[in-house]
Amino acid sequence: MVGQNSSHVIIIIFTKLEHIHNFIYRGSLRLSDKNPSLCPKLQAMAVTKIYIVYYSLHGHVETMAREVLRGANEVPDVEATLWQIPETLPEKILEKVQAAPRPDDVPEIQGEQLGEADGFMFGFPSRFGVMASQVMTFFDNTSDLWTSQALAGKPAGIFWSTGFHGGGQELTALTAVTKLAHHGMIFVPLGYTFGKGMYEMGEVKGGSPYGSGTYAADGSREPTELEIEQANYHGKYFAGIAKKLKKRSPV
Repeated sequence: MVGQNSSHVIIIIFTKLEHIHNFIYRGSLRLSDKNPSLCPKLQAMAVTKIYIVYYSLHGHVETMAREVLRGANEVPDVEATLWQIPETLPEKILEKVQAAPRPDDVPEIQGEQLGEADGFMFGFPSRFGVMASQVMTFFDNTSDLWTSQALAGKPAGIFWSTGFHGGGQELTALTAVTKLAHHGMIFVPLGYTFGKGMYEMGEVKGGSPYGSGTYAADGSREPTELEIEQANYHGKYFAGIAKKLKKRSPV
């Protein structure tokens, strides 16, 4: 008798839960019908917003960033957008180093805007094994976000460009992680998930387990087909992780 009664109780509980679920579902539909403005808000909550924030002096990182963007936007319910970090060098210096023109279709970002996104991918050239000073300045201007820890728990990935083999294909990422750690962000490395492309020995290829990368050499070398493919995969992989983390977020 005890077993039968227990079964009846369990059945009643599940039945009640199903009724509650259906009631909430039908109620939400009726509420959205009465207030159509709720629908865009609910849809916006379901979308994972990823900011791809980069600085590029000669165009190599920009090329990578656009491919990362394509990969990220291939993931359903992900909205990835490009942002460029403001320049700090004077025009005379930019002319001397033959800097590439800054694209008109990519807006500049200010530090406080990072709070709008669910995840980030930061791209930059390497300078002596660390991120370019323009990117450091950008992070220096995020003190308000650091104080409030507004970015804590949000995922972040890294991609880069270096001059040669000793330019920091691993060190650049390692030194950049300190910025993420102080903000409480979750570093999402590429690992070896790119498969056989990570083990390519027949050609020069940038990137490492920390993220995707390219070599600029003296500035004349462009990202190869394999590096572009890796950047695309990196964007898609990161977007998938960011989407999962947002779904599991208690907020």
